[in-house]
Amino acid sequence: MQERRRRWTDNNDLVAGRPPVLLFELPWHELNIDGKLTLTCENGFARQIEEHLRRTLFQWEHCPGDMFVEPVYTILKSCSYSGFGLEYIGEALLTDERSGIRSHSFVDQLANESDIEKIKSPVIVPFPEKDAEDMALASELLGGALGVEPRGYELTFYPWELITSFRGANPILIDLCDRPGHLHAVMRAITDAGIASIEQMEKFGLLDCRSPYQFYTPAFSKSVPARPLGEGAPPRFSDVWIRSTAQVFSSVSPSMHEEFDVQYWKHIANRCALTYYGCCEPLHDKIEMLRKNLKTLRKIGVTPWADEERCAEQIGCGYVFAKKPNPAHVAIKADPDVIRAETVKTIELCHKYGCPYEFALKDISTVSYKLENLSVWDKTVRETLDAYYGKQGV
Repeated sequence: MQERRRRWTDNNDLVAGRPPVLLFELPWHELNIDGKLTLTCENGFARQIEEHLRRTLFQWEHCPGDMFVEPVYTILKSCSYSGFGLEYIGEALLTDERSGIRSHSFVDQLANESDIEKIKSPVIVPFPEKDAEDMALASELLGGALGVEPRGYELTFYPWELITSFRGANPILIDLCDRPGHLHAVMRAITDAGIASIEQMEKFGLLDCRSPYQFYTPAFSKSVPARPLGEGAPPRFSDVWIRSTAQVFSSVSPSMHEEFDVQYWKHIANRCALTYYGCCEPLHDKIEMLRKNLKTLRKIGVTPWADEERCAEQIGCGYVFAKKPNPAHVAIKADPDVIRAETVKTIELCHKYGCPYEFALKDISTVSYKLENLSVWDKTVRETLDAYYGKQGV
């Protein structure tokens, strides 16, 4: 684990080497083939611990990639969160009743200028007494087999994910052209509310800078935290990663993306230690815009729908090329030839342009109840990397 920490730190600090290979967001409801994921505890809190341990051991056995396993069980700090004053209203389409993945349609709740008044700043109330109780109970249940440690929250800022959930995508894309003033007003209200929310997180010591993962990618860096944190010292913005994305803007021009998204919150990102931008939207024609605005930009998401070579050429050695392999390659049948070809393309491009890079397979809606799809993907990618870097020892 310490060797993995060193390699991940180097990668995030732009020292190119063998990239990490990780798998996240597994379709757990499809994987309990041999009963090893079946929970037996009756108490709800104990079941949370049991689920974490069973899933960790299961993934380590079947599709570990380069996963980092901590010698502690972490307790997420408790708090209440009042929300933005709006609830999601719409319909969900399920393809598998057991799956948490579903397609949504949303009712437009912000169609009129007067609707903007519905947006409220979230109020956060921490519960340190509950944190102490949870820590004590977890320590008792684990009986010293693992340490127990409190953790804060990853810092994310997704205003357009919220707006899309309150409106749907079509009204947003139409308003970009027909009613830009209205859309600016909506974004300004959501941004102000979101910033008020994350400033409360900093105030109450609810941010995290110790987790090995942030946003389903490696987090270790010499820049996180930005200073030595003594016992009980809470992280500040300057000690943590922040991540943002605007997936609804996949087909929007760079200048419009900057005008309606990045300009609103970039000052918050530039107060943080490091910024990671991107999710499923292609960014190959927006990297220059991101570099211009985000002074702490360190990691750029490269989706299967992006032009990889244009991304690699612009990313170079100045940022991490955060490759998201195509989850469709494990959805029905995992073909090693297809997986190898995708992996080789990324390796060759990152070598050509000197990019530090990583592989993080995520958004895995289904593997068609075939655990072997994940094992094949993991084995194929790691063996492909062995051909370039030598057989991995850890």
